[in-house]
Amino acid sequence: MKGKKIILGISGGIAAYKAAFLIRLFRRAGAQVRVVTTPNAMEFITRVTLESLSENKVYDQVFGTQNDYTTEHVALTDWGDVLVVAPATANIIGKFANGIADDALSTTLLAFNKQVFVAPAMNCKMYEHFAVQQNIRTLKSHRVHIIEQAEGYLACGYEGRGRMEEPGEIFGIVQDFFHVREKSLHGKQVLVSAGPTHEAIDPVRYIGNHASGQMGYALAGELAARGAGVTLVSGPCDLKAPLGIKLVKVRTAREMYEACMEHYTDSDAVIMAAAVADFTPGKPHDKKIKKEQKKSSLTVNLIRTKDILLEMGQKKKSQILVGFALETDNEEANAMKKLQSKNLDMIVLNSLNDPGAGFSHHTNKITIIDNKKQISRYPLKSKKEAAADIIDALEKTMGL
Repeated sequence: MKGKKIILGISGGIAAYKAAFLIRLFRRAGAQVRVVTTPNAMEFITRVTLESLSENKVYDQVFGTQNDYTTEHVALTDWGDVLVVAPATANIIGKFANGIADDALSTTLLAFNKQVFVAPAMNCKMYEHFAVQQNIRTLKSHRVHIIEQAEGYLACGYEGRGRMEEPGEIFGIVQDFFHVREKSLHGKQVLVSAGPTHEAIDPVRYIGNHASGQMGYALAGELAARGAGVTLVSGPCDLKAPLGIKLVKVRTAREMYEACMEHYTDSDAVIMAAAVADFTPGKPHDKKIKKEQKKSSLTVNLIRTKDILLEMGQKKKSQILVGFALETDNEEANAMKKLQSKNLDMIVLNSLNDPGAGFSHHTNKITIIDNKKQISRYPLKSKKEAAADIIDALEKTMGL
Protein backbone atom coordinates (compact mmCIF):
# COMPACT_ATOMS: atom_id res chain seq x y z
CA MET A 1 0.00 0.00 0.00
CA LYS A 2 3.03 2.25 -0.19
CA GLY A 3 2.08 5.63 -1.63
CA LYS A 4 -1.67 4.93 -1.64
CA LYS A 5 -3.88 7.82 -0.53
CA ILE A 6 -6.58 6.94 1.97
CA ILE A 7 -9.40 9.26 3.04
CA LEU A 8 -10.69 8.03 6.39
CA GLY A 9 -14.19 9.19 7.30
CA ILE A 10 -15.23 9.03 10.96
CA SER A 11 -18.80 9.54 12.15
CA GLY A 12 -20.14 9.96 15.67
CA GLY A 13 -20.13 6.56 17.33
CA ILE A 14 -18.27 4.99 20.23
CA ALA A 15 -16.24 2.92 17.76
CA ALA A 16 -14.55 6.15 16.62
CA TYR A 17 -11.69 5.31 18.99
CA LYS A 18 -10.83 2.34 16.73
CA ALA A 19 -10.07 4.79 13.92
CA ALA A 20 -6.79 5.58 15.65
CA PHE A 21 -5.66 1.96 15.24
CA LEU A 22 -6.80 1.94 11.60
CA ILE A 23 -4.80 5.09 10.82
CA ARG A 24 -1.70 3.49 12.34
CA LEU A 25 -2.13 0.34 10.21
CA PHE A 26 -2.45 2.38 7.01
CA ARG A 27 0.54 4.55 7.90
CA ARG A 28 2.73 1.57 8.83
CA ALA A 29 1.94 0.05 5.41
CA GLY A 30 3.22 3.19 3.70
CA ALA A 31 -0.12 4.81 2.86
CA GLN A 32 -0.96 8.49 3.30
CA VAL A 33 -4.06 9.27 5.36
CA ARG A 34 -6.35 12.31 5.48
CA VAL A 35 -9.17 12.29 8.04
CA VAL A 36 -12.68 13.69 7.50
CA THR A 37 -15.20 13.68 10.34
CA THR A 38 -18.72 14.63 11.24
CA PRO A 39 -19.05 17.19 14.06
CA ASN A 40 -20.27 14.48 16.44
CA ALA A 41 -17.24 12.30 15.78
CA MET A 42 -15.10 14.83 17.63
CA GLU A 43 -17.06 14.03 20.80
CA PHE A 44 -15.49 10.56 20.79
CA ILE A 45 -11.90 11.16 19.64
CA THR A 46 -9.66 14.22 19.72
CA ARG A 47 -8.26 16.31 16.91
CA VAL A 48 -4.77 15.99 18.44
CA THR A 49 -4.92 12.18 18.25
CA LEU A 50 -6.09 12.12 14.64
CA GLU A 51 -3.66 14.76 13.40
CA SER A 52 -0.71 13.24 15.26
CA LEU A 53 -1.32 9.77 13.82
CA SER A 54 -2.21 10.85 10.28
CA GLU A 55 0.32 13.70 10.14
CA ASN A 56 -2.34 15.77 8.37
CA LYS A 57 -4.96 18.28 9.42
CA VAL A 58 -8.45 16.98 10.17
CA TYR A 59 -11.28 18.21 7.95
CA ASP A 60 -14.38 18.48 10.16
CA GLN A 61 -16.00 21.80 9.18
CA VAL A 62 -17.17 22.69 5.67
CA PHE A 63 -16.29 26.35 6.31
CA GLY A 64 -13.53 25.82 8.87
CA THR A 65 -10.83 28.50 9.08
CA GLN A 66 -8.17 25.80 9.16
CA ASN A 67 -9.15 24.46 5.70
CA ASP A 68 -6.66 24.85 2.89
CA TYR A 69 -9.48 25.49 0.39
CA THR A 70 -13.05 26.73 0.54
CA THR A 71 -13.99 23.56 -1.39
CA GLU A 72 -11.99 21.17 0.76
CA HIS A 73 -14.36 18.28 0.07
CA VAL A 74 -13.64 18.50 -3.67
CA ALA A 75 -9.87 18.89 -3.26
CA LEU A 76 -9.80 15.89 -0.92
CA THR A 77 -11.71 13.67 -3.33
CA ASP A 78 -9.33 14.54 -6.14
CA TRP A 79 -6.45 13.55 -3.84
CA GLY A 80 -7.73 10.24 -2.45
CA ASP A 81 -7.54 6.78 -4.01
CA VAL A 82 -10.24 5.28 -1.76
CA LEU A 83 -12.58 6.54 0.95
CA VAL A 84 -13.14 4.42 4.08
CA VAL A 85 -15.91 5.34 6.53
CA ALA A 86 -15.23 3.67 9.88
CA PRO A 87 -17.29 3.84 11.95
CA ALA A 88 -20.35 4.55 9.81
CA THR A 89 -23.43 5.40 11.87
CA ALA A 90 -27.02 4.94 10.72
CA ASN A 91 -27.11 8.70 10.19
CA ILE A 92 -24.17 8.95 7.78
CA ILE A 93 -25.31 5.81 5.93
CA GLY A 94 -28.73 7.40 5.45
CA LYS A 95 -27.23 10.65 4.20
CA PHE A 96 -24.93 8.85 1.77
CA ALA A 97 -27.69 6.61 0.39
CA ASN A 98 -30.09 9.53 -0.11
CA GLY A 99 -27.76 12.22 -1.40
CA ILE A 100 -27.83 14.48 1.64
CA ALA A 101 -24.74 16.69 2.08
CA ASP A 102 -24.79 18.91 5.16
CA ASP A 103 -21.43 18.37 6.88
CA ALA A 104 -17.78 17.75 5.99
CA LEU A 105 -18.07 13.96 5.68
CA SER A 106 -21.38 13.78 3.79
CA THR A 107 -20.26 16.42 1.25
CA THR A 108 -17.00 14.51 0.76
CA LEU A 109 -18.89 11.26 0.19
CA LEU A 110 -21.08 12.83 -2.49
CA ALA A 111 -18.08 14.37 -4.28
CA PHE A 112 -16.07 11.12 -4.26
CA ASN A 113 -16.37 9.04 -7.45
CA LYS A 114 -13.97 6.20 -6.68
CA GLN A 115 -14.22 3.14 -4.42
CA VAL A 116 -15.92 3.70 -1.05
CA PHE A 117 -15.77 1.29 1.90
CA VAL A 118 -18.37 1.61 4.67
CA ALA A 119 -18.00 -0.13 8.05
CA PRO A 120 -21.35 0.22 9.87
CA ALA A 121 -21.45 0.45 13.66
CA MET A 122 -24.63 0.87 15.68
CA ASN A 123 -27.05 -0.75 18.10
CA CYS A 124 -28.38 -4.04 16.76
CA LYS A 125 -32.01 -2.76 16.78
CA MET A 126 -30.99 0.27 14.75
CA TYR A 127 -29.12 -1.93 12.29
CA GLU A 128 -32.18 -4.16 11.76
CA HIS A 129 -34.51 -1.19 11.15
CA PHE A 130 -36.09 -1.36 7.69
CA ALA A 131 -34.82 2.10 6.70
CA VAL A 132 -31.22 1.27 7.58
CA GLN A 133 -31.44 -2.03 5.71
CA GLN A 134 -32.87 -0.26 2.66
CA ASN A 135 -30.08 2.32 2.74
CA ILE A 136 -27.46 -0.41 2.93
CA ARG A 137 -29.05 -2.21 -0.04
CA THR A 138 -28.99 1.06 -1.99
CA LEU A 139 -25.29 1.56 -1.32
CA LYS A 140 -24.49 -2.04 -2.26
CA SER A 141 -26.35 -1.65 -5.55
CA HIS A 142 -24.00 1.21 -6.41
CA ARG A 143 -20.88 -0.87 -5.66
CA VAL A 144 -20.17 0.64 -2.28
CA HIS A 145 -18.28 -2.02 -0.33
CA ILE A 146 -20.14 -2.68 2.92
CA ILE A 147 -17.80 -4.20 5.52
CA GLU A 148 -20.24 -6.33 7.50
CA GLN A 149 -20.49 -5.86 11.25
CA ALA A 150 -19.37 -8.40 13.80
CA GLU A 151 -21.57 -9.89 16.50
CA GLY A 152 -20.82 -9.46 20.18
CA TYR A 153 -21.17 -7.20 23.18
CA LEU A 154 -22.16 -3.63 22.28
CA ALA A 155 -21.37 -0.45 24.20
CA CYS A 156 -25.09 0.13 24.79
CA GLY A 157 -25.33 -3.07 26.82
CA TYR A 158 -26.98 -5.18 24.12
CA GLU A 159 -25.39 -8.24 22.58
CA GLY A 160 -25.90 -8.84 18.89
CA ARG A 161 -24.87 -7.75 15.42
CA GLY A 162 -23.74 -4.14 15.28
CA ARG A 163 -20.08 -3.92 16.29
CA MET A 164 -17.79 -2.29 13.77
CA GLU A 165 -15.40 -4.81 12.23
CA GLU A 166 -11.95 -4.74 13.81
CA PRO A 167 -9.36 -2.35 12.31
CA GLY A 168 -7.12 -5.24 11.20
CA GLU A 169 -9.94 -6.76 9.14
CA ILE A 170 -10.86 -3.41 7.58
CA PHE A 171 -7.21 -2.80 6.71
CA GLY A 172 -7.00 -6.24 5.08
CA ILE A 173 -10.09 -5.62 2.93
CA VAL A 174 -8.72 -2.29 1.67
CA GLN A 175 -5.31 -3.83 1.07
CA ASP A 176 -6.93 -6.64 -0.96
CA PHE A 177 -8.71 -4.03 -3.07
CA PHE A 178 -5.41 -2.55 -4.22
CA HIS A 179 -4.07 -6.03 -4.94
CA VAL A 180 -7.16 -6.84 -7.04
CA ARG A 181 -6.61 -3.73 -9.14
CA GLU A 182 -3.37 -5.31 -10.34
CA LYS A 183 -5.06 -8.58 -11.35
CA SER A 184 -5.81 -9.88 -14.81
CA LEU A 185 -9.29 -8.42 -15.40
CA HIS A 186 -8.79 -5.00 -13.83
CA GLY A 187 -10.55 -2.38 -15.93
CA LYS A 188 -12.85 -4.90 -17.65
CA GLN A 189 -16.64 -4.76 -17.25
CA VAL A 190 -18.43 -8.11 -17.25
CA LEU A 191 -22.17 -8.75 -17.22
CA VAL A 192 -23.33 -12.04 -15.64
CA SER A 193 -26.85 -13.43 -15.42
CA ALA A 194 -27.86 -16.06 -12.87
CA GLY A 195 -30.76 -18.03 -11.48
CA PRO A 196 -34.20 -18.86 -12.83
CA THR A 197 -37.06 -16.66 -13.94
CA HIS A 198 -40.61 -16.90 -12.62
CA GLU A 199 -43.42 -16.41 -15.14
CA ALA A 200 -46.72 -15.57 -13.45
CA ILE A 201 -49.84 -17.62 -14.22
CA ASP A 202 -51.82 -15.70 -11.62
CA PRO A 203 -50.88 -13.71 -8.48
CA VAL A 204 -50.14 -16.99 -6.64
CA ARG A 205 -48.65 -19.41 -9.19
CA TYR A 206 -45.83 -19.24 -11.68
CA ILE A 207 -43.93 -21.30 -14.22
CA GLY A 208 -40.26 -21.70 -13.27
CA ASN A 209 -37.35 -24.11 -13.28
CA HIS A 210 -34.92 -25.70 -10.84
CA ALA A 211 -32.01 -23.27 -11.36
CA SER A 212 -30.41 -22.28 -8.04
CA GLY A 213 -28.18 -19.44 -9.28
CA GLN A 214 -25.07 -21.02 -7.74
CA MET A 215 -23.10 -21.16 -10.99
CA GLY A 216 -23.76 -17.54 -11.93
CA TYR A 217 -22.96 -16.27 -8.44
CA ALA A 218 -19.72 -18.29 -8.41
CA LEU A 219 -18.77 -16.75 -11.76
CA ALA A 220 -19.49 -13.24 -10.46
CA GLY A 221 -17.32 -13.88 -7.41
CA GLU A 222 -14.43 -15.22 -9.49
CA LEU A 223 -14.59 -12.25 -11.87
CA ALA A 224 -14.59 -9.77 -8.98
CA ALA A 225 -11.62 -11.56 -7.40
CA ARG A 226 -9.69 -11.05 -10.65
CA GLY A 227 -10.41 -7.33 -10.62
CA ALA A 228 -13.32 -7.07 -13.07
CA GLY A 229 -16.21 -4.69 -12.59
CA VAL A 230 -19.17 -7.07 -12.38
CA THR A 231 -22.88 -6.50 -12.89
CA LEU A 232 -24.89 -9.54 -11.78
CA VAL A 233 -28.46 -9.74 -13.06
CA SER A 234 -30.12 -12.33 -10.86
CA GLY A 235 -33.46 -14.06 -11.00
CA PRO A 236 -35.18 -15.14 -7.77
CA CYS A 237 -32.79 -17.01 -5.46
CA ASP A 238 -31.61 -16.87 -1.85
CA LEU A 239 -27.87 -16.55 -2.46
CA LYS A 240 -25.74 -13.78 -0.98
CA ALA A 241 -24.15 -11.61 -3.66
CA PRO A 242 -20.33 -11.62 -3.76
CA LEU A 243 -18.64 -8.51 -2.40
CA GLY A 244 -17.82 -5.67 -4.74
CA ILE A 245 -20.36 -6.36 -7.48
CA LYS A 246 -23.44 -4.53 -8.71
CA LEU A 247 -26.49 -6.72 -8.11
CA VAL A 248 -29.67 -6.23 -10.17
CA LYS A 249 -32.59 -8.36 -8.98
CA VAL A 250 -35.28 -9.39 -11.49
CA ARG A 251 -38.10 -11.90 -11.55
CA THR A 252 -39.43 -12.48 -15.07
CA ALA A 253 -37.82 -13.21 -18.42
CA ARG A 254 -38.95 -9.78 -19.60
CA GLU A 255 -37.23 -8.08 -16.65
CA MET A 256 -34.11 -10.19 -17.25
CA TYR A 257 -34.07 -9.08 -20.89
CA GLU A 258 -34.47 -5.39 -20.03
CA ALA A 259 -31.77 -5.43 -17.33
CA CYS A 260 -29.27 -7.33 -19.46
CA MET A 261 -29.76 -5.15 -22.52
CA GLU A 262 -29.41 -2.01 -20.38
CA HIS A 263 -25.91 -3.07 -19.28
CA TYR A 264 -24.84 -4.86 -22.46
CA THR A 265 -23.38 -1.89 -24.34
CA ASP A 266 -20.96 -1.02 -21.52
CA SER A 267 -19.73 -4.61 -21.08
CA ASP A 268 -16.50 -6.10 -22.38
CA ALA A 269 -17.85 -9.61 -21.84
CA VAL A 270 -21.20 -11.24 -21.05
CA ILE A 271 -21.76 -14.61 -19.38
CA MET A 272 -25.39 -15.71 -19.59
CA ALA A 273 -25.61 -18.40 -16.92
CA ALA A 274 -29.28 -17.76 -16.07
CA ALA A 275 -31.95 -20.31 -16.94
CA VAL A 276 -34.35 -17.92 -18.64
CA ALA A 277 -37.83 -19.20 -19.44
CA ASP A 278 -38.40 -19.82 -23.15
CA PHE A 279 -42.17 -19.34 -22.75
CA THR A 280 -44.40 -17.21 -20.55
CA PRO A 281 -48.19 -17.13 -20.04
CA GLY A 282 -49.70 -14.85 -22.67
CA LYS A 283 -52.40 -13.41 -20.39
CA PRO A 284 -51.70 -13.97 -16.68
CA HIS A 285 -54.85 -13.90 -14.55
CA ASP A 286 -55.13 -10.86 -12.29
CA LYS A 287 -56.87 -12.96 -9.62
CA LYS A 288 -56.13 -16.39 -8.23
CA ILE A 289 -57.50 -19.17 -10.43
CA LYS A 290 -59.97 -21.15 -8.34
CA LYS A 291 -60.04 -24.91 -8.40
CA GLU A 292 -63.43 -26.07 -9.64
CA GLN A 293 -64.53 -29.65 -9.05
CA LYS A 294 -66.12 -29.95 -12.50
CA LYS A 295 -62.85 -29.10 -14.28
CA SER A 296 -60.19 -31.80 -14.56
CA SER A 297 -57.69 -29.71 -16.53
CA LEU A 298 -56.43 -26.18 -17.01
CA THR A 299 -55.12 -24.72 -20.27
CA VAL A 300 -52.50 -21.96 -20.13
CA ASN A 301 -51.61 -20.25 -23.40
CA LEU A 302 -47.83 -19.74 -23.60
CA ILE A 303 -45.96 -17.34 -25.84
CA ARG A 304 -42.25 -17.13 -26.65
CA THR A 305 -40.03 -14.87 -24.56
CA LYS A 306 -37.30 -12.72 -26.07
CA ASP A 307 -34.07 -14.60 -26.79
CA ILE A 308 -31.53 -12.46 -24.94
CA LEU A 309 -28.39 -14.17 -26.26
CA LEU A 310 -29.65 -14.17 -29.84
CA GLU A 311 -30.27 -10.41 -29.74
CA MET A 312 -26.89 -9.80 -28.10
CA GLY A 313 -25.21 -11.85 -30.80
CA GLN A 314 -26.95 -9.83 -33.51
CA LYS A 315 -25.93 -6.52 -31.91
CA LYS A 316 -22.43 -7.62 -30.90
CA LYS A 317 -19.56 -5.25 -31.62
CA SER A 318 -16.48 -6.05 -29.58
CA GLN A 319 -18.11 -7.92 -26.68
CA ILE A 320 -17.19 -11.49 -25.85
CA LEU A 321 -20.39 -13.55 -25.49
CA VAL A 322 -20.54 -16.71 -23.38
CA GLY A 323 -23.65 -18.85 -23.27
CA PHE A 324 -24.71 -21.95 -21.34
CA ALA A 325 -26.38 -25.06 -22.70
CA LEU A 326 -28.10 -27.61 -20.46
CA GLU A 327 -28.80 -30.70 -22.54
CA THR A 328 -30.23 -34.19 -22.10
CA ASP A 329 -29.28 -35.73 -25.47
CA ASN A 330 -26.94 -35.02 -28.42
CA GLU A 331 -25.23 -32.68 -25.98
CA GLU A 332 -22.19 -31.45 -27.89
CA ALA A 333 -24.01 -31.25 -31.23
CA ASN A 334 -26.82 -29.18 -29.71
CA ALA A 335 -24.35 -26.93 -27.88
CA MET A 336 -22.37 -26.36 -31.09
CA LYS A 337 -25.57 -25.44 -32.93
CA LYS A 338 -26.46 -22.90 -30.24
CA LEU A 339 -22.93 -21.46 -30.32
CA GLN A 340 -23.12 -20.83 -34.05
CA SER A 341 -26.76 -19.72 -34.34
CA LYS A 342 -26.39 -17.08 -31.63
CA ASN A 343 -22.98 -15.79 -32.70
CA LEU A 344 -21.31 -16.73 -29.41
CA ASP A 345 -17.60 -16.80 -28.68
CA MET A 346 -17.87 -19.62 -26.19
CA ILE A 347 -20.48 -21.97 -24.77
CA VAL A 348 -20.46 -23.91 -21.51
CA LEU A 349 -22.21 -27.28 -21.77
CA ASN A 350 -23.85 -29.15 -18.89
CA SER A 351 -25.49 -32.53 -19.30
CA LEU A 352 -28.24 -33.73 -17.01
CA ASN A 353 -26.95 -37.23 -17.72
CA ASP A 354 -23.83 -36.49 -15.63
CA PRO A 355 -24.32 -37.21 -11.90
CA GLY A 356 -23.66 -34.12 -9.78
CA ALA A 357 -24.09 -31.66 -12.68
CA GLY A 358 -26.91 -29.29 -13.55
CA PHE A 359 -29.46 -27.69 -11.26
CA SER A 360 -29.38 -27.56 -7.45
CA HIS A 361 -25.98 -29.24 -7.02
CA HIS A 362 -22.92 -27.67 -5.42
CA THR A 363 -20.85 -29.37 -8.12
CA ASN A 364 -20.77 -29.20 -11.91
CA LYS A 365 -19.23 -31.08 -14.82
CA ILE A 366 -18.68 -28.78 -17.76
CA THR A 367 -17.48 -28.86 -21.35
CA ILE A 368 -16.36 -25.60 -22.95
CA ILE A 369 -16.62 -25.15 -26.72
CA ASP A 370 -15.27 -22.04 -28.44
CA ASN A 371 -16.07 -20.54 -31.84
CA LYS A 372 -13.02 -22.27 -33.35
CA LYS A 373 -14.67 -25.60 -32.44
CA GLN A 374 -12.05 -26.33 -29.80
CA ILE A 375 -13.54 -28.54 -27.09
CA SER A 376 -12.26 -28.67 -23.50
CA ARG A 377 -13.78 -31.26 -21.15
CA TYR A 378 -13.47 -31.00 -17.37
CA PRO A 379 -14.11 -33.50 -14.57
CA LEU A 380 -16.72 -33.02 -11.85
CA LYS A 381 -15.70 -30.08 -9.65
CA SER A 382 -17.23 -27.65 -7.19
CA LYS A 383 -19.04 -24.80 -8.89
CA LYS A 384 -16.42 -22.40 -7.56
CA GLU A 385 -13.68 -24.44 -9.23
CA ALA A 386 -15.73 -24.73 -12.42
CA ALA A 387 -16.16 -20.94 -12.39
CA ALA A 388 -12.37 -20.53 -12.29
CA ASP A 389 -12.05 -22.83 -15.34
CA ILE A 390 -14.65 -20.81 -17.23
CA ILE A 391 -12.96 -17.49 -16.43
CA ASP A 392 -9.58 -18.94 -17.44
CA ALA A 393 -11.11 -19.75 -20.81
CA LEU A 394 -12.72 -16.31 -21.00
CA GLU A 395 -9.38 -14.58 -20.38
CA LYS A 396 -7.80 -16.70 -23.13
CA THR A 397 -10.60 -15.72 -25.53
CA MET A 398 -10.10 -12.06 -24.59
CA GLY A 399 -6.39 -12.38 -25.33
CA LEU A 400 -5.32 -11.72 -21.72
